[in-house]
Amino acid sequence: MSLSRFMHTMSPAYCTLVVVILVLIMGGCSPLGLTISRPAYIEHNEAWSVVADVFGGVEMVQVPPGCFLMGNYHGRRDEQPVHEVCFDRPFWIDRYEVTNGQYGSEGAFSGPDHPRENLTWFEARDHCARRGARLPTEAEWEYAARGPDSLYYPWGDEFIEDNLVYDGNFNNQTSPVGSRPQGVSWVGAYDLSGNVWEWVSSLYRPYPYHAGDGREDPDDTTGHRVFRGGLGSYIDYGTSATTRFHAAPDARGWFIGFRCARDDAP
Repeated sequence: MSLSRFMHTMSPAYCTLVVVILVLIMGGCSPLGLTISRPAYIEHNEAWSVVADVFGGVEMVQVPPGCFLMGNYHGRRDEQPVHEVCFDRPFWIDRYEVTNGQYGSEGAFSGPDHPRENLTWFEARDHCARRGARLPTEAEWEYAARGPDSLYYPWGDEFIEDNLVYDGNFNNQTSPVGSRPQGVSWVGAYDLSGNVWEWVSSLYRPYPYHAGDGREDPDDTTGHRVFRGGLGSYIDYGTSATTRFHAAPDARGWFIGFRCARDDAP
């Protein structure tokens, strides 16, 4: 019996269901549980070519529209549930962590090309604002590190010690930004795993991430803010791009720095 004759014998509702199933089969299954692809979205990390520009004397890289799976099936409780987050518009993020030289003063570690650390969330936020930028959201930061392939590390899914500066090889010192070029992310950003943790804009809240649920409230001056960027090896996936930590916004840490982001021009 032909397909058209077979479908003619079925009820309209059942026929519609069969058509949907056939479309999904013919179109292919989306990897990792992501939704069906949208034409303007980047589907895989390797499909993107690095786009860089300079804003106010600071090099930034563009992060294109796309989706990824935020969180880690093997991570800690606050990295679950794993869920899809999509970006309909591109944005920009600093290629490197903000340095002592860019900030205008040193933190716990000297050197103009070392990341500026030992500063509060408020100080990081205000520095970005003076540049006409802002802190990245927690979701933006993780997407810039992992991409639509949802890698655990900026370079892939396996830990490679030579790709990052972390507590297993840093001798309690930071390194110049970009010192591990093999650890670069798919958008061309360096040190998204390692060197220092990085403040992001987001308040610490359970997953799933929803930007409109209050976690991006700029007027909350007491809630703990998240910092990202794997540095510690004392927990599983502790150096990965999925690990979350948090602290009071007026807290300082010798190994907590930051980088800035900005919206794409309309």
